[in-house]
Amino acid sequence: MEIPFFLFIATGIIGIYMAWNIGANDVSNSMASAVGARAITLKQAILIAAVLDFIGAVFIGSHVTDTVRKGIVDPLGIADPLSLALGTLSALLGAGIWVTIATWKSLPVSTTHSIVGALVGFGLVSGGKEVIKWNKVTHIVLSWIISPLFSCILAILIFRIIVVFILKKRSREALLKISPLLTGMTTFIVTLSLFLKTPLSQKLPLNPFTSSLGLTLIGSLLGFFWTKKLIQRKVGIEGIFRKLQIMTSCYVALAHGANDVANAVGPMATVYSVLRSGVVALKVTVPLWMLAVGGMGIALGVTTWGYRVISTLGSKITTLTNTRGFTIDFSTATSILISSKLGMPVSTTHAVVGAVVGVGLARGLEAVDLRVVRRILYSWFLTLPVSALSTILIYQGLFPIFRR
Repeated sequence: MEIPFFLFIATGIIGIYMAWNIGANDVSNSMASAVGARAITLKQAILIAAVLDFIGAVFIGSHVTDTVRKGIVDPLGIADPLSLALGTLSALLGAGIWVTIATWKSLPVSTTHSIVGALVGFGLVSGGKEVIKWNKVTHIVLSWIISPLFSCILAILIFRIIVVFILKKRSREALLKISPLLTGMTTFIVTLSLFLKTPLSQKLPLNPFTSSLGLTLIGSLLGFFWTKKLIQRKVGIEGIFRKLQIMTSCYVALAHGANDVANAVGPMATVYSVLRSGVVALKVTVPLWMLAVGGMGIALGVTTWGYRVISTLGSKITTLTNTRGFTIDFSTATSILISSKLGMPVSTTHAVVGAVVGVGLARGLEAVDLRVVRRILYSWFLTLPVSALSTILIYQGLFPIFRR
């Protein structure tokens, strides 16, 4: 059946709405710890995140995406182009509504998991349980446990190392020995993640592994000697970690724009492809202008409502300093890189929350506000079913109208 052009327009509008949601909720992943530790102000964080998310979306974001994001639903099991177009629109709106509610309540949720839940709902109502790839769904459910737990344990270990070898000694000799190593490790993780965890390596004429590894090692050495120079200039412990924290926060913002823009514009590209060709393809091309639209939507979400979830992660779970904030960012980036290379499911949002809880627990259970943590956990477990149910209701409401 032919796809009405205004259906693409509607999908585009809802895609921008989803991009706004991504910016409003996920900005906390990159900037909450920096704001909470007062490495930067809230206004600076919002400006930096908006700019870097846009740059990541437009210049690093992938120009090719799956017809149905994350491989949750087999698109060949939904041969009707109209069903696919209506399903993607319904999934965007269903996921977007849930993320809006979560952001309104200042709760950090995974926008990717919201899309996944929405796609499960679409798959169930349009093609039945046979078109759902349940092993993928199982992996995502496991990530609710794996991501925060791994990041929490790593944060506890890293913070204890900083406390034992730097903070307790309070000597320039200890700072000179350990801090450059931490900087080198940070630069290594950030640079390697930028090449391996974003579409950047596909856009550069480099060998995906050897060239990336070589540039990463060079970056690590530069970071190592840069820190030594700072210490020789008598920059204090918190001052050094403040600079490191700003660097890692900027990386997370850039990578977020590159990776998550597809959650908003991927469905738009799918409907656009079906509109032009009339057939369902496994992969679709995302035009540059769509990436720009998605990037602007994310930047708008950051600047309007980004402060809500930043306040939860930055100050309501535990008290942060620059060393604790650095620990959160480093643990998050490291756990995401290691988990993804091991083929384990991972959520940046869940990893950040786990790291925040970890640095709090490193100082004792009383340092963590368990009431806030409990509310966040409830929102995570509601994400998949609420997004799925919302999508089913929207799809069932729209489908009879367009079938007339």
